[in-house]
Amino acid sequence: MTSTIRDANGAVQWHEEVDVLVLGLGAAGAAAALEASALGAETLVLERASGGGGTSAMSGGVIYLGGGTALQKACGFEDSEEDMYRYLMASTGLAPDQTKISLYCEGSVDHYDWLCAQGVPFKQTFYHGTSGEPPTDDGLVWSGAENAHPFKDIARPAPRGHVPQVEHQGGPLLMQKLCAAVEASPARIATDHRCTALYQDHQGRIHGVAAESFGEERRIRARQGVVITTGGFVLNDDMLLKHAPLALRCGMRVAATGDDGSGIRLGIAAGGATIHMDSVSVSLPITQPWGLKRGILVNQQGQRFVNEDTYYGRLGEAALLHNDGRSYMVVDHGIFEKPEYMEEIAGVGETPEELERALALPEGSLRATLELYNHHAAQGSDPVFHKTAEYLEPLDRPPYGAFDCTTDKALYAVFTLGGLHTDSDGRVLDPEGDPIPGLYAAGRSTSGIAVGGYSSGLSLGDGTFFGRRAARAATRA
Repeated sequence: MTSTIRDANGAVQWHEEVDVLVLGLGAAGAAAALEASALGAETLVLERASGGGGTSAMSGGVIYLGGGTALQKACGFEDSEEDMYRYLMASTGLAPDQTKISLYCEGSVDHYDWLCAQGVPFKQTFYHGTSGEPPTDDGLVWSGAENAHPFKDIARPAPRGHVPQVEHQGGPLLMQKLCAAVEASPARIATDHRCTALYQDHQGRIHGVAAESFGEERRIRARQGVVITTGGFVLNDDMLLKHAPLALRCGMRVAATGDDGSGIRLGIAAGGATIHMDSVSVSLPITQPWGLKRGILVNQQGQRFVNEDTYYGRLGEAALLHNDGRSYMVVDHGIFEKPEYMEEIAGVGETPEELERALALPEGSLRATLELYNHHAAQGSDPVFHKTAEYLEPLDRPPYGAFDCTTDKALYAVFTLGGLHTDSDGRVLDPEGDPIPGLYAAGRSTSGIAVGGYSSGLSLGDGTFFGRRAARAATRA
């Protein structure tokens, strides 16, 4: 059913009334429900699926936190709000929200403690060698590009990926704990309920929603506010075609079935503005294991375009958004190992020229690229892209090979970063920048901290953090 607006000025026969109504029970929705109910607000969560979790439960469970959390300290790492702030301001796109980032860094330590208080377990150990959730149950990982150029010179590097204590994928455990906390709280959950309309008066205030459950409509009044936490729009081909068409070429869309933009469209129908709708997170995990960072990524012109030791999300963004998704990871016999997530070999050759022909690259292009790279790598430097010396090694031991990193053959994992324009209290703003009374949003339904650059854990981090802030603002309304 198309999202729409209904007139709240007449006599609406409400089936139920609550203080705060939360739409969606992923990480952001759970955090909003927990915060609102803890503040004494009568809270109801509507979830369109038959249970909570959403995309958060399908994730790796990494939560981006820092500034000196108890977990960072236990693992022997020093971090500060200032270093975290400098990294996020430099890495999250061309127009980062300074206010949101500042608040997030200031509140990060307390937010980690809050997650622990909700029952989320974190093992006090560090795992080196992966860019996302570890294969072990260790609690702390590098989850961004903090230790790579240019960010390592902008802010003191520190690992900030906080992972629930379970091997491999941590998202299911995270949402199991958060949903259990909601169930134990005064908040109520109504599953199999999909919001189809918002009730809005002539002054623009949101008064409640119409929701559908098994063909029956329920009209629920929200005395203080409605909080939209329904996810992004990566499963909506029409919206992607309008805003982020390159995402349609990615083989893996990181999303639960509800990430169809329905909540964003509800907000738009109520007069809400959207921002950064063209922004996506694109991961190209070719450098898992990390030894493959010693290879070089080249485009169809046979030229490097990124420092290969950076976070694999930045590799994906550079390959898809700036090189049309046409790239190859070149290795030699000395560094060859099988990637964890990719298998396709694009070409092999006993010489750079043979590999060049196998990849149909311009004549002499790959040979020139390798000559320049090898010359400097032998001296432990990379003046072109400043790859860390740890991963610099001349590629001069034939045979040569190239892994196929094109969108046709490689794993490109994508989700959307744009959404409703909100202030730091989660209030949905109209095109003039004024809040729509009674309407709030958090998580991937909004444009959050990452607006064009990503680090693993920012979605779960800012979704839960600003979900709580949105709930606090709603209870003050």
